[in-house]
Amino acid sequence: MDKIIRLFLLLLLAGIAVAVWDGFFIVPEGQQAVITQFGAPVGKPVTEAGLRVKIPFIQLVQYFDKRVLICDGDPNQIPTIDKTFIYMDTTARWRIVDPLRFLQAVGTEKRAASLLNDIIAGTVRDLVNKHDLIEIIRSSDWTPDYMASEVQSRDMVAPPKVGRDKISQMVLDTAAKITPQYGIELLDVMFRRVNYIESVRLRVYDRMISERKRIAAEKRSTGEGRKAEILGRVDRELQEITSTANREAIEIRGQADAEAAKIYAQTYTASPEFFAFQKSLESYRTIVGKNTSLVLSTDSDLFRYLESQKRK
Repeated sequence: MDKIIRLFLLLLLAGIAVAVWDGFFIVPEGQQAVITQFGAPVGKPVTEAGLRVKIPFIQLVQYFDKRVLICDGDPNQIPTIDKTFIYMDTTARWRIVDPLRFLQAVGTEKRAASLLNDIIAGTVRDLVNKHDLIEIIRSSDWTPDYMASEVQSRDMVAPPKVGRDKISQMVLDTAAKITPQYGIELLDVMFRRVNYIESVRLRVYDRMISERKRIAAEKRSTGEGRKAEILGRVDRELQEITSTANREAIEIRGQADAEAAKIYAQTYTASPEFFAFQKSLESYRTIVGKNTSLVLSTDSDLFRYLESQKRK
């Protein structure tokens, strides 16, 4: 009898321990929980962190994140209204605001991400199909004044009527009306990347290359014109300087010749014989070279001068 009682007590204590162990659960910070019994939700969701109680073994706890989650969609090929095919890569931020409805309608965060991707992709496709490419690429603040001051584009184009940020806001407003039925709050939708498809991208690259070549040729032509202008101005200034220098040289040479003629005249007037003799010597210096033999008569002035110098 005592063994039976002890065994019963041991089983009772074991049952109490297991009940205590499985009868309590902790909701971590940043998490929320839904209690289910035989697969059906029981009671209200637990949204505050702390220690909670449930029926052991019968009731189960499913946890869901309360924090803001990120959903990165797959790139989609979408045509714009001007028939330009582009790849749209979007990202969204969302959170679970009604875990009970989320559990009933979606179940897991992975399925929720797939559902959001479908909702956002469809909304993006509808709105992109209604707008030109420029509306998807450029922001709403690209006004004519901004484009003139910041972009400095030679081929000015009209600013976007809507703009990328407003279109993304329209996507958010449209998709956010659908997500509450799944217990989800959509917080933000952004266009992470917009790119051309391969065939369009090659045409765009060719057009960009042609445009850069045109600009380079224009710059080169302007440089050549500027070069010709500078060289012409340099040649003109050089000719002016050379002409001025030649004129001044002629004037100085004329003044020197006049002064020399004046000195010669004064010298000739003071000693005509010496001047004549000096001119004769200059003539002999010009005529007589290293291998020249000079024959002088005895009555020449030079012979008499040399004889007089020899006697001295």
